[in-house]
Amino acid sequence: MALYNTDFSHIKRAIDSVLQQDFNDFELIIIDDGSNDSNRKSLLKYVEKHENKIIYIRHSNRGQSASINRGVLNSVGEFITIIDSDDEYKPQHLSSCLQEIENVDLICSTTETIVGSIEDYFVPDKNDHTKLIHLDDGILFGTLFGRKKVFEIIKFKNGFAADADFYERAKKQFLVKKVNLRTYIYYRNMPNSICSTLKKQISNVN
Repeated sequence: MALYNTDFSHIKRAIDSVLQQDFNDFELIIIDDGSNDSNRKSLLKYVEKHENKIIYIRHSNRGQSASINRGVLNSVGEFITIIDSDDEYKPQHLSSCLQEIENVDLICSTTETIVGSIEDYFVPDKNDHTKLIHLDDGILFGTLFGRKKVFEIIKFKNGFAADADFYERAKKQFLVKKVNLRTYIYYRNMPNSICSTLKKQISNVN
């Protein structure tokens, strides 16, 4: 989990959803990407309560991609997945992903998406920011789940649609597939998200 100035109530919701998984042989690595002090005390206090399951790492602000790459370097598990700090898992998310990964190296999945309006289901196309695609047709960071070797070889790059770029590069070297799980809860009703900001910019241009 990479986080940057996320409200602690959202971070706690995300952490709790991981801790409440029906599959519990995991470690949660939190990479604080240079957040300010407002939430840090609450976060550290909560992490200490669950230090048998959570590792906390902090570095200067480098962006989500660099933070996730650092989390990979510090991981010891056979499989790696991601959760955004303002999203959450359904209780069966990890176990469902493990079932789907059996014959491939990397999966991504559809989400249960929480929206404020119908427009929230659509995001800018990575190849043409003036066009919109439905979330179900895209690739989302939090739904990536794969063998550690994939994340060690294919690094995330900075920039918009870093998740889709990662998936497409992985496809050239590994067995990948997209599945229809909807066990990842994606909150798109956040007005300050990257997608929301870019959509506003497109709207102003047009």
